[in-house]
Amino acid sequence: MYLIVGLGNPENEYAKTRHNMGFDTINNIANKHKIEMNRTKFNAIFGSGTINNEKVVLVKPQTYMNLSGIAVREFVKFYKLEKKDIIIIYDDMDIEKGIVKIRKKGGPGNHNGMKSVVQEVVTTDFPRIRIGIGTPDYKNDAINYVIGHVPDEEYEILQTGVKKASEAVEEIIKNGIDIAMNKYN
Repeated sequence: MYLIVGLGNPENEYAKTRHNMGFDTINNIANKHKIEMNRTKFNAIFGSGTINNEKVVLVKPQTYMNLSGIAVREFVKFYKLEKKDIIIIYDDMDIEKGIVKIRKKGGPGNHNGMKSVVQEVVTTDFPRIRIGIGTPDYKNDAINYVIGHVPDEEYEILQTGVKKASEAVEEIIKNGIDIAMNKYN
């Protein structure tokens, strides 16, 4: 079983923002695999189904980005998961818009949502998929950049990253993370 978590902020207020690429990916996967995201538990919206004959639980924490790890910790504990069976998907300003990078493990960088996940699950040994959102014109404008609404033309570019991230999740489940990294990095 895999726990697939997209990081983001509640969609009623933060839909179509750069910081919600994780949520967009979960929505994409759910639509493609007909997984209903209609249940709530542990301060998250979630749904379960199968991808490539493997059970998956798709999760969108609703605690706002900076506390995302709380929901992740509770789902990991509830399902008694190994860290290798967790996939976290999130936005990354250090990667060009629409580009996807997969890592087996590693630190959170300066992403507050990932800092929360690492703190709550007490390890950095879990796969993650980072979706590039590019950098703001002014470094001091990072907060507005990630939570501000994205123009339609740019959003289309970001959605290419969401599509690749969705495909990368399927590849990890089907063939393992090493093959997925070779294919998508």
